[in-house]
Amino acid sequence: MLKGKKILLGITGSIAAYKSAILIRELKKVGAEVQVILTEAAATFITPLTLATLSENPVLMHFADAETGVWNSHVELGLWADVFIIAPATANTIAKMATGECDHLLLATYLSAKCPVLIAPAMDLDMHQHPTFIQNIQQLQSYGNHIIDATFGALASGLIGQGRMAEPEDIVVYLQQFLAASQSLNGLTALVSAGPTQEAIDPVRYISNHSTGKMGYALAEALVKRGASVILVTGPTSRHIYDKRIQVIEVLSADEMYTAMDTHFSKAAVVIFAAAVADYTPLKKETDKIKKSDNTLTLTLVKTKDIAYELGQKKQAHQVLVGFALETNNEVANAKAKMSRKNLDFMVLNSLNDEGAGFGHDTNKVTIFGENNTSTTFPLAAKKTLATDIIQYVITNSDQL
Repeated sequence: MLKGKKILLGITGSIAAYKSAILIRELKKVGAEVQVILTEAAATFITPLTLATLSENPVLMHFADAETGVWNSHVELGLWADVFIIAPATANTIAKMATGECDHLLLATYLSAKCPVLIAPAMDLDMHQHPTFIQNIQQLQSYGNHIIDATFGALASGLIGQGRMAEPEDIVVYLQQFLAASQSLNGLTALVSAGPTQEAIDPVRYISNHSTGKMGYALAEALVKRGASVILVTGPTSRHIYDKRIQVIEVLSADEMYTAMDTHFSKAAVVIFAAAVADYTPLKKETDKIKKSDNTLTLTLVKTKDIAYELGQKKQAHQVLVGFALETNNEVANAKAKMSRKNLDFMVLNSLNDEGAGFGHDTNKVTIFGENNTSTTFPLAAKKTLATDIIQYVITNSDQL
C-alpha cells in the first residue's frame, strides 16, 4: 500500500522528534519515498544528518539553501507529496496552522499542500487539555486535516497522561489504513447536488432559500478523497471548488438541476441529493420587471420536479442513492417517509431545531437512516468532518460499494 508513495514528513520542536527517525525507517522499510522538512526548533532535538541518512534525501529547513542559494519551493513540495505527515506536531505549530501563520518552510508547505495532511500531536498533558489547543485541533479538522491522536503514557515532564506522540509503527498502520480507505471508491463515479435553486419571478426577482451549499461541497470533496470521479451539480453559491478532479456544473433553477442530474445519473454509482431544491416555481415568469402598483401581488406557484423522487424511480441495482431531509417538525417520521417514497438507500436528517445545524453554519448535526430501520446519529461537528463520516457510513453499510 505504501510502496512508491511520496511521503512528506514535517518535524517540529518536540522531544518526540526522536520518534521521527524510527518513523522514517519504518516508512522506508515498506517502500515509501520520504522527504523531510525540519523546523529550526526540531533541529535542537534531532540532527538533519540523522534524518538525511535515514530518508536518503537532503533535509529541508529553509526557503533557500544558505550555501548554494537553491530555492526550496514550498509549492512544488505540496504538489509532490501523496501525503503530508507532521509528526511530532507541537502546540505552537498547531496553533500557527489553525490561524494560517506562515513564518517557516514547513508552514508554507502546509498552506500549499494539495494532498491529505495527517497531524500527530505531541505535548505535555496540561497543554493537550487546554481549551485553546482543543479549539485549534477542531479548527484543523474543519479544514479537512486528519488527527492521529496522542496516546496516554509517561511524558518527558515526568507526568503521566495523554500527550505522547503515537508510536511510529502505529502511525504507519494508520497511514496504510488511511490510504486504503482513500482508494475505496477508485474507478467509480459519484454525482452530488448542492446549494439552493432560484426560481425566476421576473428578470430581477426570484424565489430561493438560505442554503449555502457547504454540506454538498464538503461531500463532493470527501468523495474525491476516496478516489471517486465526482460530478457536482450546484445551484448559485459563493463557494468554490479548487480540486480539478471535481467536475462542476452550475445551474440556476430546479428544472436546470433536474436536467443536469438526469444527464449524468446513469453512470453514477453513488448519487447524493444534498441540494435545497425549490418545491415551487412561478407558473408565469414575467419577461419584464414587475412594477410596484397595487398593495398586494398574487403569484401562482406550481410544483417543481422532485429530483430525488424522479431519479429514484430510475435507480439501477448497482447504484446507491442518498437523500437529505431538513425538517422542523416530525423529523424522524418525515425523513423515513421520504426515504421510502423516493426509493433511496439512505436518508440524512438534519433539523433546524438543533443549534448549529442547517443552513449557513459551518457545523451540522445529523442522523442517518438506512435499510431495516437502522439509524446512526452523529453529534454536532464541522461539515467537512461530517461529510467524511457520512461517506464512510454509506460505504460501510452498502453492499454495492
